[in-house]
Amino acid sequence: MKKLSIATLFLCFLIGLSLAQAQKQFTLEQVMSAPFPSDLVAAPVGGNVAWVQIAKGARNIWVASPPEYKGKQLTSYREDDGEELGELVWTADAKAIIYTRGGDLDGFGENPNPRSAPEEPKQLLWIVTLDGKPPRQLAEGHSAVVPPKGYALAYISKRDIWSVKIDGSDIHPIGAAPMGTPEKPAALVQSKGRSSSLHWSPDGSKLAFVSGRGDHSFIGVYDLSAKTVRYLDASVDRDNEPVWSRDGKQIAFIRVPASREAAAFAPRRSGEPWSIRVADAETGVGREIWKADKDAGSVLRNIVADDQLVWSADNRIVFPWEKDGWTHLYSVSSSADPRSNKAVLLTPGEFEVEHVASSADGKEIIYSSNQGDIDRRHIWRVSTAGGRPATAVTTGAGIEWSPVATSDGKAIAFFRSDARRPERATIVVGSESVRDLAAESIPAEFTESSLVEPQQVILDGADGMKIHGQLFLPANLDQTKRYPAVLFFHGGSRRQMLLGWHYMYYYRNAYAMNQYLANHGYIVLSVNYRSGIGYGMKFREALNYGATGGSEFNDVMGAGIYMRNRPDVDPQRIGLWGGSYGGYLTAMGLSRASDLFAAGVDMHGVHDWNIVVRNFVPAYDPLAKPDAARLAFESSPLSSIKTWRSPVLLIHGDDDRNVPFSETVHLVEALRNQGVEFEQLIFPDEIHDFLRHEDWLRAYRASADFLDRHLKSRNH
Repeated sequence: MKKLSIATLFLCFLIGLSLAQAQKQFTLEQVMSAPFPSDLVAAPVGGNVAWVQIAKGARNIWVASPPEYKGKQLTSYREDDGEELGELVWTADAKAIIYTRGGDLDGFGENPNPRSAPEEPKQLLWIVTLDGKPPRQLAEGHSAVVPPKGYALAYISKRDIWSVKIDGSDIHPIGAAPMGTPEKPAALVQSKGRSSSLHWSPDGSKLAFVSGRGDHSFIGVYDLSAKTVRYLDASVDRDNEPVWSRDGKQIAFIRVPASREAAAFAPRRSGEPWSIRVADAETGVGREIWKADKDAGSVLRNIVADDQLVWSADNRIVFPWEKDGWTHLYSVSSSADPRSNKAVLLTPGEFEVEHVASSADGKEIIYSSNQGDIDRRHIWRVSTAGGRPATAVTTGAGIEWSPVATSDGKAIAFFRSDARRPERATIVVGSESVRDLAAESIPAEFTESSLVEPQQVILDGADGMKIHGQLFLPANLDQTKRYPAVLFFHGGSRRQMLLGWHYMYYYRNAYAMNQYLANHGYIVLSVNYRSGIGYGMKFREALNYGATGGSEFNDVMGAGIYMRNRPDVDPQRIGLWGGSYGGYLTAMGLSRASDLFAAGVDMHGVHDWNIVVRNFVPAYDPLAKPDAARLAFESSPLSSIKTWRSPVLLIHGDDDRNVPFSETVHLVEALRNQGVEFEQLIFPDEIHDFLRHEDWLRAYRASADFLDRHLKSRNH
């Protein structure tokens, strides 16, 4: 027998040690310990960038400056207090950052209080300088914007527009009292409706805004010197997304035709076409420069961007359009006659454009898409005029999103992740390699080496539709054994789960949970069911989806059958879990297929569409359309409660603004009447997307324990 050398033995030892580490079980606390970055913004001068990081519930601002781009923490909030932090905006000189802390940054109004404090927290504007001084409170409000010149900012308080000074000089609030008066916020525009979407003109002399009036909206312009408001090209339609021309003389905006028929959770493949208009900022006279075609692309499809329109340096308007069934970028001349103003397709192909920003010189668009890599995101750049193919900024097995161009035009900052390495802020300077801005902020306890790489799976729904998913297999999978299995369904439903750490906080937590379940002996399948994004308009606007038939249940069944037929899955131990829309599909699976699904975790799920649709379409009246209401109920889990037998864990915060808490109340009543086993975990004063890190941990600990007791402990 040949003896092994010392080097070979040592190599075997290292391989064994690596396998042991890969198979080591980790805790939820460990896999959720890495910080999550968001709100990346570039300074107007100097090349700086800033972003928000949430680390175990504590939200703080980080900054990085050229040439080193070494990230540093600017604020020092330490508590997991549920106080959101965001809406970052740089001052004109890039020496300070204004931000919003507290309140509901999703715009639902009432301030959340997830810690159940005796006094309701306020939503406040703060300013913090780069010199290390403590932040200073400015005013109560949100959505601040800073003019290109001057030392005052505009913001929203309640439904009105206000202004306040942002430094310690003798310059006072716009429109406020003379020098020597104490610094106080001053009202700028108090008008009918609700103001939003503030945009300063390039010279800072005027402020454009949207005035929402319920069933219609206007574009308004406030003149600081004249102290007047003019509404541009007013109509009965919904005007929004104002952007200034480079010379400050015109405003482009989107017009969406008024409609009482549009409803949430029903497929909209066509409608009355939307259009782009340009108005004179002085006279208010407007004209149409482009209009969508009928049928495909006639319904506006938004991108993830500060503005849906970009006024480029060559006086073209860049906009998103779904003409070919995919969300792409187009551009048109800002001055041409609409009868001859043909849209130029900038990003051709069967893929979706998602996160979009303009280059510093206004000549290029930088964006993320899933071009050539359908279940990931990468960064690209393309000329606003078209004429040449887009250029890839990033490639490979990673995921990249939210690009911003630095003011000096030398770098692009963005966020990235992959299957094991979590989300983090990064930058690429010129032709250099991508580098992390704050790699040291990932704690040593994070379990990167023990994570698995999910595999792309394409399976058939029960009706044959092709459905993508990500399969998580335990690292030490024994092919001779059968494992418990869990299906995961995301919320939205306008979401797409990816082959790595997700770019949204809610789903990065879900990805951590799926990794945890795989690490603890489950085979996990994350299902990108129909009505989600990433696979084109027909997939997203799926026929008979949601309240119009619940066709996504075909994908629940298809995924369940796929799992049942795997030789490494125990067909008697298949469970489901999901939140929001994913909670809806979990409940659908349990109520309609308890013979296939042994247990489930339903987090703030939809159980009766007739109740939930009103949350998004207040005018919805089930009594006015009894046939539609009947179909909506038949598309809901409560309609099949009599065949629900499998146990379920219900998790819900009672200050949920997306899915009414009553949805869980009504389901519990029905389950009790049926004698179905259920458990509940209720978070007083928590919202839909839990604000406290500890509440996420509590929810996932309870979920893992519940699944263990009902799937791992079953005897067969």
